Amino acid sequence: MRVIARRTLREFWQRHDQAEDPLKAWYAEAVKASWSSPQDVKNAYRHAILVADTRVVFNIGGNRYRLIVRVNYDYRIVYVKSVGTHAEYDKIDPETI
Repeated sequence: MRVIARRTLREFWQRHDQAEDPLKAWYAEAVKASWSSPQDVKNAYRHAILVADTRVVFNIGGNRYRLIVRVNYDYRIVYVKSVGTHAEYDKIDPETI
């Protein structure tokens, strides 16, 4: 998969240094993945949450952080939409961000 907006991940882990390794690990797995459907994502990440409009919420760092992405399965592109702490996640709507 091609991951768009790695910068968003980097900016987050610069503010939350404990998120760096888990986000880098997720990124490394995502670029090697070949997800062609939401079920492929669920098979790889059983705790991922599928939300409307091809968005997926990943629990990162032992469920300390939430990563929201939008997946274009046809073109094999993952767009990073948001990454945050649980408190930050609780203030947004993952279906519209």
